[in-house]
Amino acid sequence: MPAEPLITRLENGLTVLLKEMHTAPIISHWVWYRVGSRDEIPGITGISHWVEHMQFKGTPRFPAGVLDKAISRTGGTWNAFTYLDWTTYYETLPAEQAQLALDLESDRMVNSAFAPEEVASERTVVISERQGNENEPTFLLAEEVQAAAFRVHPYHHEVIGDLADLQTMTRDDLYRHYRTYYIPNNAVLAMAGDFQAEAMLQRVREAYGGLAPGAEPPRRARPEPPQRGERRVIVEGPGDTTFLQVAYHAPRAIDDDFFPLLALDSLLAGPTNLNLFGGGLTNKTSRLYRALVDAHHAVSVGGVLHPTIDPYLYTLHTIVYPGKAAEATLQALDAEIARLQDAPPTAEELHRALKQARALFAYGSESISNQAFWLGYSAMFADYAWYAEFLTRLAQVTPSEVQRVAQQYLRPQNRVVGIYIPRAAK
Repeated sequence: MPAEPLITRLENGLTVLLKEMHTAPIISHWVWYRVGSRDEIPGITGISHWVEHMQFKGTPRFPAGVLDKAISRTGGTWNAFTYLDWTTYYETLPAEQAQLALDLESDRMVNSAFAPEEVASERTVVISERQGNENEPTFLLAEEVQAAAFRVHPYHHEVIGDLADLQTMTRDDLYRHYRTYYIPNNAVLAMAGDFQAEAMLQRVREAYGGLAPGAEPPRRARPEPPQRGERRVIVEGPGDTTFLQVAYHAPRAIDDDFFPLLALDSLLAGPTNLNLFGGGLTNKTSRLYRALVDAHHAVSVGGVLHPTIDPYLYTLHTIVYPGKAAEATLQALDAEIARLQDAPPTAEELHRALKQARALFAYGSESISNQAFWLGYSAMFADYAWYAEFLTRLAQVTPSEVQRVAQQYLRPQNRVVGIYIPRAAK
């Protein structure tokens, strides 16, 4: 088993989590910022994702071309992601190259240039990304479902942002966002790999300790009011496939009901993979697969439940079987949900579902990169204890709890139903 992480906080507010893993001579270094689409308002939607792009445009010390060459020369990999609640950057490198990761991220925490010509160039890139997404029926449908689910909370808009904002945001908007949120006291450094924790902590202090903290970033407390009835959205577009998405308002990651809902997800649709880097498991034994796919109501079915800071969504998504109406597929889905609401699963069935969820979690936790990911990821919506206690809390879920959360959350009044209708099918 990997050693317990060393967890500390530098004087400038940077949280540092270091985990020794001597299974391979590599390190995985992540910097997580507590900023995502949750921190955006109309006029600057998509700004967190755009700032992420700008972080690859270089600094005076590490110009853009130098960054790629420096990483590839070591045989390492690097990337970044923006989501609802966070933005993260990582490098996985040979252990002897750890200083490169420390120097690179500490430098671009404060010294990214945001050159006007680079901003203009990247505007074209992010708009093209947005337009590419619009060619996907599932994106179009998910965007409408998300917007219908949240009228007040900033989870209302997609991470990529609205086209109107991508066309009008300025360089000053981007730089202001960067300087507001890219500060050590709003960041978590998570690192796992082949190093001695105390010695690495000293190197972290040398790289990051001199960076000045900033003012506490603003947070927009706009809780979503309770939904008072089922909402429906219809999206029409090209293609010959009908899609169905059913999104239920779900609890926060730190709420007690989150783990029973995870168990329900595994039982109903197959377990959600919480790790960005993990693969999946077959869901052919899940209730919805047997009721929808085996019965030719759907070509595929799955569920998604992600841990978030604020209450978000549990989404069931299906590809409707050719020649079937989406309403018929929805009725079959509702019948399975009603069956779970009327009677708890057997202990044996729940055990099998939890075994799958535990296996998927284990597969997504075994490598050095995965361990570094979980160190920082769990800190974005909870803390490391959430990750460390994951399997224990999941194993404690009872059949009656699964039935209760099905009754409480999987109600029509608590959901948005979205249907994508291909024009060819009209």
